[in-house]
Amino acid sequence: MPYQFLTLEVADKIATLTVNRPDKLNALNDATIDELGRAIDEVRSRDDIGGLIVTGAGRAFIAGADISELAGKSAAEARALAEKGQGIFRKFETSPKPVIAAVNGFALGGGCELALACHIRVASDKAKFGQPEVKLGTLPGYGGTQRLARLVGKGRATQLILTAEMIDAAEAYRLGLVNKVVAGEDLLNSANEMMKQILANGPLAIAASIDAIDKGLDMSIDEGLALEAQKFGEMAGTDDMKEGTKAFLEKRAPVFRGK
Repeated sequence: MPYQFLTLEVADKIATLTVNRPDKLNALNDATIDELGRAIDEVRSRDDIGGLIVTGAGRAFIAGADISELAGKSAAEARALAEKGQGIFRKFETSPKPVIAAVNGFALGGGCELALACHIRVASDKAKFGQPEVKLGTLPGYGGTQRLARLVGKGRATQLILTAEMIDAAEAYRLGLVNKVVAGEDLLNSANEMMKQILANGPLAIAASIDAIDKGLDMSIDEGLALEAQKFGEMAGTDDMKEGTKAFLEKRAPVFRGK
């Protein structure tokens, strides 16, 4: 089934998912949220895709929720929407395939939350970030209260959420919210080059690393180390690790097959 509000293009094992409602600054209406869920399921299931780049059309990444839809929801409907959005964004976060957010403009509300759910964030120097939900008398509903604090610390996250402050890309980089800031015209090239660097490595090792980092955040240091050792042992039983170590010793590039 084709997408109405997204485009999905694949080249050289890299998928580029673009939220495509530029006239609405790519605001997340219910239909777009549903399509994001279908898209991440497609990306995770396709063998011709190794990694995903998420971006927005026009001058916004995603400028938040569609307020016209949100305004009419009951308490039960709003909770159901939050739970659905959280579940879909969690699929991006737990994807065994790396996900890079290429933040080209406004990443506000749900847009900031989707960027937070991606594994890595590359931002245009014109990008803006914020969680302005308290201005609407509500709070972030797609994971912002949880992921922002994990990235930038409790105190700064609390300040950003309670003041509804919008910050630029340079400040987002200083806080650790984004990994890299580049000129706008270089954004997609930079994200693609980073993804190529990632995909040159073993896919099983990439997936295991993503899983260990994600699960380890909710564990004690001893539990996290035990998980790391378990996965390290699992990798030793793979053809990919045998190929990687052999290629290193033979001073050649490895050929990983995901086995």
